[in-house]
Amino acid sequence: MIAQLKGILDYCTDDCAVIDVGGVGYLVHCARTTLARLPPPGEAVRLHIETQVREDAITLFGFLAPDEQEWFRILNGVQGVGAKLALAILGTLGVDGIADAIALQDKTAVARTNGVGPKLAGRIVNELKDKAPNPALRGGIPSAGNRGTPSAGTDQTQPAAFQDALSALVNLGYKEADAHRALAVARRELAAREDGPAGADGITLDELIRIGLRELSA
Repeated sequence: MIAQLKGILDYCTDDCAVIDVGGVGYLVHCARTTLARLPPPGEAVRLHIETQVREDAITLFGFLAPDEQEWFRILNGVQGVGAKLALAILGTLGVDGIADAIALQDKTAVARTNGVGPKLAGRIVNELKDKAPNPALRGGIPSAGNRGTPSAGTDQTQPAAFQDALSALVNLGYKEADAHRALAVARRELAAREDGPAGADGITLDELIRIGLRELSA
C-alpha cells in the first residue's frame, strides 16, 4: 500500500501528475486545486497518497495535506460519490468550502460540481453534517517546495484564524457544530466584502469571532 510519494514532478495533465521516484513514474490523480499548487516540472514534490485497488487496476490519488485526503475519504464514503467525483468536489470547493457547505447545509454550493445533481448534493450535506476530519489534521500546510500560485477556485482564507476562532467559541460553551456553522457564515460574509478584512491581509480572528457570536446569539 502506497501512503506517500516523494520525488520529482515529471509533468501534469488536466487531472493527473506523474511523479518520478527513483526512475519510476507514478501516475497520481489529483484535484485541480492540488495541481495548481504543485511546483514546476523538474522540482521536488511530496504527496500524501490514497491507494485504491480494484481487480483490473491500482489507482493512486494525491493530496498536499492530510485534511484534503481525509475529506476525500469522507466524500468517497457517500453513496453515489466515487473517487473521481470526490476529487472533483474537492477541486471545486476546496477543503474550507466543503466544510462550510456541510455546516450550512448548502446543497447549491455542492451542486456546482459537474456530475453532482440536486439529489446527490442533498445526500452529501445531510449524511456528512456530523462528520469532519480529525481536528489534528486540520489546517495542513504544504511544504515550501509544494507551494504554487493558487487557482481561482482555491480557498484563500487562513485556516489558523478559523481554528482559533472555533476553539474560542467552543471554550465559551458553544457546541462545535453550532460554532462551525456560525463561523462558516462569518467566513462567507467577510470573503464577500470587497473592502473588508478579506483582502491582502486575510480574514482576521477578531472579525470571525465577532460575526460568529452574532450568528450564535441570533
